[in-house]
Amino acid sequence: MATAVETLEKLERRMTITVPLADVKTEVEKRLKVRARTAKAPGFRPGKVPMKMVAQQYGYQVETEVLNDKVGRAFNEAASENNLRVAGFPKIEPKTGAGEDVVAFDATFEVYPDVKIGDLSGVEVEKTVCEITDAEVDKTIDILRKQRVHYHVKGEQSAHGDGGADTSAQNGDRVTVDFVGKIDGVEFQGGKAEDFPFVLGEGRMLKEFEEAAIGLKVGESKTFPLSFPEDYHGKDVAGKTAEFTITMKKIEWAHLPEVDAEFAKSLGIADGDLQKMRDDIKANLEREVKGRTRSRTKDSVMDALIKVSELDVPNALVEQDVDRLVEMARQDMAQRGMNVKDMPFPRELFTAQAERRVRLGLILAEIVKANQLEATADQVKAQVEEFAQSYEDPQQVLKFYYSDRRRLSEVEALVLEENVVNYVLGKAKVTEKNVGFDELMGNNAQA
Repeated sequence: MATAVETLEKLERRMTITVPLADVKTEVEKRLKVRARTAKAPGFRPGKVPMKMVAQQYGYQVETEVLNDKVGRAFNEAASENNLRVAGFPKIEPKTGAGEDVVAFDATFEVYPDVKIGDLSGVEVEKTVCEITDAEVDKTIDILRKQRVHYHVKGEQSAHGDGGADTSAQNGDRVTVDFVGKIDGVEFQGGKAEDFPFVLGEGRMLKEFEEAAIGLKVGESKTFPLSFPEDYHGKDVAGKTAEFTITMKKIEWAHLPEVDAEFAKSLGIADGDLQKMRDDIKANLEREVKGRTRSRTKDSVMDALIKVSELDVPNALVEQDVDRLVEMARQDMAQRGMNVKDMPFPRELFTAQAERRVRLGLILAEIVKANQLEATADQVKAQVEEFAQSYEDPQQVLKFYYSDRRRLSEVEALVLEENVVNYVLGKAKVTEKNVGFDELMGNNAQA
């Protein structure tokens, strides 16, 4: 039995649940008899342990189970009778003074909020657009060529030549050096190496180091000062100036593959047709750009929905989402090879993100419900097929998603979000924002 629901503040509610002690006792005895059939104790055959001993051994555990079951059932029935949409789990605490024949508990909980969506016609949203031209295809081909670079010793004849008359080290060359660094005349840890290779111009080494190597020929040495930045990862040398001596051991020039039929075949174009290769690259770029522009537009829509919506966010749901985000961060770091066993994960680092996720989830649910925007089977299939386009065996991708209900649910969630985005775009004041390819792709646009 439950008392009337008491409103504490905003979404927080409380009710008192009472359970007759006689009902608890009857159920406990019933379960102990079942437990006695298989109970074991020294000196007794299984199932022959006296009930008194069974009660002593299992009574507290069984009584706790019975109380949890009865209180949980009473709470759910009361919530249903009062048409309450409970958010998260209730906090159950014992209550004294309820009488000798009953046991009482206070259940404190939150309910889902009313969500008020403002006038979408006044909402301003940016729709990100990006055009793929031949220049982006050419740049991608250059990146693919650099990924397939191979090196030849400068001055030695090879199938691709000798690298030219200038045999000194230049940007783009792969060099192998010995080096030793000293601070105040004393070598320091990590400041010495032999046969150390790196490519000039990639920025792997500090600027002064690369500049000193440029122009050297094999067998030549150079001594130069090098100032370590204040924020250098090596704390022992950060902010200090060292004297380095480098000796050039080997210089190799970079040969990029020609853009020919063999190059096209290496990219999966069976007949080596260069136009097919360009079309294939462009299709892949357009697919990537489509995903990124969608993401930016979705972020703009979500920001607008938060501004135009009014609702209180249940703390219980936020705490649950914080738990999920912490676990996701823990798993991600573990997969990267980090030892996270004793690593602290401060919950406050995830609270703002969790609050936003919960808020948006409630807003989206309201819009979907009010406008019948649920994901259809055809939409889900189309989305999975779109994912599959970038794989060699699309049918395996289809099987991957449709063989697991959880994976399919993730796709349904994406489609549902897309439905909401399209709905809002149809109502709001939309401004197209042209974004350059390099800006959209970020570091991925770099070689």
